[in-house]
This record gives sequence, C-alpha cells and structure tokens, in this order.
Amino acid sequence: MTSITTLRRAILILCCLTAVAGLVLSLAVLCGSSGCGRPWAADQIYLSLRLPRALTAFIVGGLLALAGALMQVLLRNPLADPYVLGLSGGSAAGALSALLVAGRFGYMGDAAAASGAALGAGLAVLLLFGLARQALRRLPDAGQHSGHRLILTGVMIAAGFGAIVTLVLTLAPDGQLRGMLFWLMGDLEDGRLLLPAAVLLLLILIWSTLNARQLNLLARGEGFAQLLGVPVLRLRLLTLCAASLATAAAVTVAGTIGFIGLVVPHAIRLLVGNDQRILLPASVLAGGAALALADLAARTVVAPTQLPVGVVTALVGVPVFLWLLARSRA
Repeated sequence: MTSITTLRRAILILCCLTAVAGLVLSLAVLCGSSGCGRPWAADQIYLSLRLPRALTAFIVGGLLALAGALMQVLLRNPLADPYVLGLSGGSAAGALSALLVAGRFGYMGDAAAASGAALGAGLAVLLLFGLARQALRRLPDAGQHSGHRLILTGVMIAAGFGAIVTLVLTLAPDGQLRGMLFWLMGDLEDGRLLLPAAVLLLLILIWSTLNARQLNLLARGEGFAQLLGVPVLRLRLLTLCAASLATAAAVTVAGTIGFIGLVVPHAIRLLVGNDQRILLPASVLAGGAALALADLAARTVVAPTQLPVGVVTALVGVPVFLWLLARSRA
C-alpha cells in the first residue's frame, strides 16, 4: 500500500512540474520586449526567435539541475554544486581563449566558442579524474574525507581556470571584450546546439533513472552501499562523468550560468524527499522551468535592454540559497 501511495505521489508531483514547465515555456514564447501576445507580431518572431530560445533555456536548465543533483549524491552534500569542481571554469577558459585566438585571425564565429568550451570542459574533466583518482580509489577507507578531497581538488582547478579567464579578458581587445563578458554571464541566443544538448540530457536522465536505486544507497554512505553489493567506485566514476558531461554541454551551449545546479535540486529535495527516482526527473523539469523564467525576466524587465541571464539567476539564486541554507540548519 505504501509503494502505491508513493508512486501516486511521484506521478502527481511530476505532472504538476510538467504543467508548470509548460506554462513557463508558453509565457517565454508569447512574451518579449514588445509585450505579450501582440496580434501584429509575425509568426517568425515566435517560431524563429522565441521558441528556440525558450527551448534552449529549458534544456540548459535541465542539464544544470541534473548535474547538480548528481553531484550532491556523489559528494553526499545537499549544497554541492557542479561548478565547484571547475567544470564551468574550464569551459569558460577554453571558449574565451578560442575567441581571442580566432579574433587575431579576423574570425569571430560562434563555432570557435563552442569548440573551445568543449575542449576546456574535457581538460577540466581529465584534470579532475587524474588529481582525484587516488581519493576515489580509497573510498572504502577514506569515508566522507574522499568527498572533501574531491571538492578541494575542484576548487583548485576552478581557481586555475579563473586565472586564465582573467588573463584572456585582460588581453582581449575592446571590440571582443563586450561579447566575451556577455557570453561569460550567460547567453541563450545561439540554439544551433539545441538538438545534441537535448539528446545528451535525455541519455543522462535515462541512465541516472535506471541507476536510481544504487544512487539512493550511495547517498546513505559508501560502506552501506558496498554491503548491499553496489560497485561504489564504478558508480561514483560514472556519476562524475555524467555530471561532467551535463555541465560541459550546458556551458558550451549557453555560457556560465550559476545557481541553477545548486539551488534547484536542493529546493526539489525539500519538496519530494531524497528518492532519486523522483528527485532526478523533477530536478530536470524544475531546472528547465527556472532558467526559462529567468531568461524571460532578463528579456522583459528592462526592455528593450537585455540582461545576461546569469545576472538574473545570481540575483535570485543568492537570497534563495541563503534562505534554503538557513532553513536546512533550522
């Protein structure tokens, strides 16, 4: 009887979140700097501009929220953030470096930013795997200390890539600097990578849902999971890889957007509990809706001026995170 009640509750929650996400996407398509639902607006404004942007925001938000939820399981810390591991820093450093080099040769295409971001994210993942490999191998003996070491490794990687970003911005000419800063704060205008990002989101969500039972056991502790036959090292490496891919894809598509991967999974956990079978898909829906809503605010609050969506997520995410932190401690 309890399992049936839990299943019904999960279905109800996911249906409600789906409805909310659909409503937010509808508003994002219908509303813009020219107002909401203007009859004289051409169809191409909705289909060619607003719809791809809204879908890009939803996919990127889903990727960030899913990566955050997976990292919080991996580190057994409900306030963990995939960005703390330096993945977004690597993507940003790679993209800005590629733009700087391409600009020297008179080429300013978006392909340079996308390629550089992908390479930077790959380098960050390789560094993280290499530097934290021994910590992951000693999980049975190190306990929670291994999670702390992984976080410290990520912090140092992020600091290094942050220095590279600062160096690139210092060397960039004035003609490139504005575009670099805008991309660095989050840019959802380029939807050419929407389909690959959506496919990746679906694949990672399917994998994580199929392994939700093992992730539930891992969240209760490595020793407990090992006693029940969970391959802890393999599961942690795969989870790290999945979260890294999700974060890298999000940064490649939209630049660096903070607090979605941190706040959304924690807020959803307060709503649905810690069952990964519900938490992971719910985080994707909520993260996508949250970023689409933030992008709508960025386009309309001070129209016709458009704010970087990363500014909106930071302005909203910081107080929300502090409130969640105070509530969790209480």
